[in-house]
Amino acid sequence: QVQLVESGGGLVQAGGSLRLSCAASGITLRNYAMGWFRQAPGKEREFVASLSWTGARTLYQDSVKGRFTISRVNAKNTAYLQMNSLKAEETAVYYCAADKDYGPSTDTHDYEYWGQGTQVTVSP
Repeated sequence: QVQLVESGGGLVQAGGSLRLSCAASGITLRNYAMGWFRQAPGKEREFVASLSWTGARTLYQDSVKGRFTISRVNAKNTAYLQMNSLKAEETAVYYCAADKDYGPSTDTHDYEYWGQGTQVTVSP
């Protein structure tokens, strides 16, 4: 059974930082492209960041470039999203996802496996 489990969310003040983790079981993340998405109340799920399966390429939503970093530690079978200089409008549930294709990808339909999400709340 494949599971992706996010952690690291919480409440932070604007300008603060959080590091989200996505621990996998049942699959080996080094064979997958990884993605992070977020969904705010009343809004559609949106792309945040993606990492190719080789780890050589990344994609970011324009609004997070220079502030967020996606990474993966193969030995821990875990992906991460480092988020710095957070803004109140980035309050959302953050999801990690795994894509069997090469990646990176911004399209939710490309991802086969999804975590349950972790809440990130940024206070003004």
